[in-house]
Amino acid sequence: MTTAAPSAPPALGPLLARGALLSPFKRPRPGVAFSGGRLTLPRLRVDLARLAAYERVCGFPTGDDALPITYPHVLGFPLAMRIMSGRAFPLPLLGLVHTSVSLTRHRPLPATGTYELLVHVDRLAPHRRGTEAVVVTELRQDGERVWESESAYLARHRTPGQEAGQAPPSSEGREGSEGSEGGEGGEGAEGPLPVVDEWRLGTDVGRRYGAVSGDRNPIHLSPLTARLLGFPRAIAHGMWTAARCLAAHGTPDAARVRADFRAPVLLPGTVAFAADGRRFELRGAGEEGRVHVRGRVEPVAPAG
Repeated sequence: MTTAAPSAPPALGPLLARGALLSPFKRPRPGVAFSGGRLTLPRLRVDLARLAAYERVCGFPTGDDALPITYPHVLGFPLAMRIMSGRAFPLPLLGLVHTSVSLTRHRPLPATGTYELLVHVDRLAPHRRGTEAVVVTELRQDGERVWESESAYLARHRTPGQEAGQAPPSSEGREGSEGSEGGEGGEGAEGPLPVVDEWRLGTDVGRRYGAVSGDRNPIHLSPLTARLLGFPRAIAHGMWTAARCLAAHGTPDAARVRADFRAPVLLPGTVAFAADGRRFELRGAGEEGRVHVRGRVEPVAPAG
């Protein structure tokens, strides 16, 4: 069943508060299921001032009549939170970590266009460290799907493999998260990526991105609130790190992007951006810096 939402995204603050209040009453476990409804946002128009602020925070050029490839995720995130903060959703919102995102843009997306936005939880999948919720977001224009994404969010809990003394394989062979090492494996035969730039990140990165995205999760805002949730300092949003990398890397008009969030970026800090034209990484500064984000950009055949 698809439920229509108003012509503007819901406010994230009340949804995050509701999810936080309900989290202690949810007990994630192996084999949990969810068959929640789909949400759609018809006649969506982009707030151009908010878009420009997002572009500045993430490093995209401003003034172009085209949405950055990551921006529809920001538009769809409140609808995803409406679903995942609800009573029927079985995983606790507190502690849920973004493990990966894949984005496909079929053609340039005019910033002044009118769109239909659709969001649903596609499945709950077993992961070696718990259960992942896979959220699908679509952007359509005049009935044509012009952009789509899949985001995986991990709820950690004991699994049958852990109880037996061994870790079961995840649904897609991943183990990455904003809070732990993981991802799609090593560099393999493709070799290491050359460092292109080094970025010094201030303590305010999480607050600045939260202001333009609406995602004011406490782990991103200050050392105090981050420590309350188990982090030594505030950490950057996973989607900010992906957007900042893609702003530096560039993407074709029609492209598919995959990013795996492997380890948190503590704020403040210094990170190295590495890329080779299709692959990219964000890692700690220095020769043996820990990999925070690993991704790939591939061209796709344009729609139409």
